[in-house]
Amino acid sequence: MEWPGSRVVCASLADQSGSSLAIALGANLPSPAGDPLATLLAVRPQLERRVQDLGGPGHWSPLFRTAPLGGPAGQPDYLNAVLLLRPARPAGHEAARDLLKRLQHLEQAFARQRHERWGPRSLDLDLLWWGDLVCDGAVLQLPHPCWQQRSFVVAPLAAIAADFRPPGAAVTTIELLNQLLAGASEPPPERLPGRPGWPE
Repeated sequence: MEWPGSRVVCASLADQSGSSLAIALGANLPSPAGDPLATLLAVRPQLERRVQDLGGPGHWSPLFRTAPLGGPAGQPDYLNAVLLLRPARPAGHEAARDLLKRLQHLEQAFARQRHERWGPRSLDLDLLWWGDLVCDGAVLQLPHPCWQQRSFVVAPLAAIAADFRPPGAAVTTIELLNQLLAGASEPPPERLPGRPGWPE
């Protein structure tokens, strides 16, 4: 499987995995902005403002609709996306912790509640990696320990960077996605068409 347009970003990231940064977005409950789609549309410009000081170009994935993975039964489907950056600012533990705080503050602004692991949420923002930086703390772990097992993260990545091999990954994103889909019991992520505020 390959998503249209994915080669363009790969060209800009080729052989530069050490300088990339990725943030995953997800929502399946209403927030003060509205339904999950309205939430992600509202979050996008706010997140861009919060990372603009890192410098470098940013690439947004398309939106995907995905089935819940784990957690309580009966959850609604999620909307997911990924923001992939090539920051000019060097990676560091202090900078990564600062970025995590920014993401958590943004989650709180959209009424994120942390009652249950893998439970439904109005907004979830995960820092997946920042170059080759390794963190193994109680609050921040980099690379994110589970992202390579989550098709709702890998599918958006593959949509914009199919041939990119992220830090810590043994294969490219499209190869990883194909592996996940081959062994999956849940429906594959569904790519949504572009719309105002979120072009493809």
